Amino acid sequence: MDFRFSNKDLEKLYVDGKSKKYRLPNDIIDKFFARIQQIEAAKDIYDLWNDGGLNFEKLKGTESRYSMRLKLKYRLEMLIEWKNNEKSIGEFIIEEISNHYS
Repeated sequence: MDFRFSNKDLEKLYVDGKSKKYRLPNDIIDKFFARIQQIEAAKDIYDLWNDGGLNFEKLKGTESRYSMRLKLKYRLEMLIEWKNNEKSIGEFIIEEISNHYS
């Protein structure tokens, strides 16, 4: 599936491997890259939902915001712009890495 960044600092992290805003442990950055690869490799949303380790979920109280686990307390948050009526194929708009429990 396709993706793009709404957050310039995350895009810089993706392109350069570092960002002034995101001073994260290396294992979190590695997971960030792995999650982006998984999004790219997914044929549809079910590829992500069926991987229990991602903890991929729709955020409550939102129309199209989702998150997936990076590691323990870190989450990758995104919007999805659906490309079909079944809401199975869409473009991921990567918004934030959040410290879920801070």
